Amino acid sequence: MPSWIGAVILPLSGLLLSLPAGADVKARSCGEVRQAYGAKGFSLADIPYQEIAGEHLRICPQEYTCCTTEMEDKLSQQSKLEFENLVEETSHFVRTTFVSRHKKFDEFFRELLENAEKSLNDMFVRTYGMLYMQNSEVFQDLFTELKRYYTGGNVNLEEMLNDFWARLLERMFQLINPQYHFSEDYLECVSKYTDQLKPFGDVPRKLKIQVTRAFIAARTFVQGLTVGREVANRVSKVSPTPGCIRALMKMLYCPYCRGLPTVRPCNNYCLNVMKGCLANQADLDTEWNLFIDAMLLVAERLEGPFNIESVMDPIDVKISEAIMNMQENSMQVSAKVFQGCGQPKPAPALRSARSAPENFNTRFRPYNPEERPTTAAGTSLDRLVTDIKEKLKLSKKVWSALPYTICKDESVTAGTSNEEECWNGHSKARYLPEIMNDGLTNQINNPEVDVDITRPDTFIRQQIMALRVMTNKLKNAYNGNDVNFQDTSDESSGSGSGSGCMDDVCPTEFEFVTTEAPAVDPDRREVDSSAARLERSLLSGSLVCIALAWQRLCR
Repeated sequence: MPSWIGAVILPLSGLLLSLPAGADVKARSCGEVRQAYGAKGFSLADIPYQEIAGEHLRICPQEYTCCTTEMEDKLSQQSKLEFENLVEETSHFVRTTFVSRHKKFDEFFRELLENAEKSLNDMFVRTYGMLYMQNSEVFQDLFTELKRYYTGGNVNLEEMLNDFWARLLERMFQLINPQYHFSEDYLECVSKYTDQLKPFGDVPRKLKIQVTRAFIAARTFVQGLTVGREVANRVSKVSPTPGCIRALMKMLYCPYCRGLPTVRPCNNYCLNVMKGCLANQADLDTEWNLFIDAMLLVAERLEGPFNIESVMDPIDVKISEAIMNMQENSMQVSAKVFQGCGQPKPAPALRSARSAPENFNTRFRPYNPEERPTTAAGTSLDRLVTDIKEKLKLSKKVWSALPYTICKDESVTAGTSNEEECWNGHSKARYLPEIMNDGLTNQINNPEVDVDITRPDTFIRQQIMALRVMTNKLKNAYNGNDVNFQDTSDESSGSGSGSGCMDDVCPTEFEFVTTEAPAVDPDRREVDSSAARLERSLLSGSLVCIALAWQRLCR
């Protein structure tokens, strides 16, 4: 073959070989990408009409692309904003649960205290009239301190209740002994006999047990709702790391740069990106679940033996019963006080007796439950607790579940049924890497997100500590341990109608110890039994004795 023929064939063969390649790299239209990019609200001035060489790209594959440098920057910021919104929207349920239930419980407890104070005031005004009104600050101070404790005040419930009964004893002692003059020192001596003489019977001891446990549980539960609300609000506002932002951009918007704006990420690819970006949030889950479990335990207490509603509703009846006990034992109490504190000096001059106030009524009956005012929450404590328990159970494992919840969103991924036609970070094809486990330490080999497992997020660690502190408070409240008291015998023994219990719990002797023991749920029919016995005793004439003594205040 002549040499010139060979010289002609070689260039022709090179030209023929180069044609298919030239056909492949022919710039494709970016029309579809322009439409999708403009729908995001971006200016179309940033985007070319046809693909360009992609050497300038820093995140997406450096191949022919529809993305300029400005586009990659804007889409990178867009992916960050969308991720932050996704986390906030996904955690919306748990945040609104704590916000709304905190509001309901707080309203309920506050109005419960208001109603209990009003109920006592109304009953005592009807029963004792001016006699009560002249001594009403003793009772007002009791409710003021209870409210102060509930709202977080530094109140020692046991000391406050002891002080209430001591003050009431001083007032009552003067009323049943009007022929004597008592100095401040003498009255202080009288108050020291409160525990020894038990002038009010067993009511103060029982009421102290019930009030202390119920208020500890109620206050701690509402504090728990506050902490849950604050932690959820804080954790749902994420600040993605630079490595996370790169991974988000690659997952969400590199399909745009490749001319595939309608292709969504593969589900497993999304999971790895989210597990890397939310690794620290997943580490919150262990402490969060312990916190939820502790909240559920205290909720059970609120339904049972630590039910503040069953304690506060009949508190007017119980205090009236205590006053009646004082009247019935007035002679013995006075004699023992005179023996211990000395004989008091006679009063300078006895005032002439005056008739009892016109509004004084020697017969009264406690309110029936259906006559009680309704609360702002519009429901009973039992129904409120049942509702919050259901919501709390649903909020368990919420932080480790975030990646799965986000990646199930049809607007985010292609779903599990379309594993061949999804974006895998490089092209439209199946995603092959394995899915990482939850938590920071498990991201060491995450193929999508560069995670520094040696540097836990200090903000998340602060939330973990806040939950840990609150969980310990809840555990103490579950055991009634604002003050550490333990029941030394079975509370359930002898409980029930006709058992002789005067309240919703058949209390036994409590000792102050450092150990903790859960109480047994009582039979809560005792309040009705107590009210019935009190009414029978009033009708039999016991209240007449009270009236005669209180009447002397008007002399």
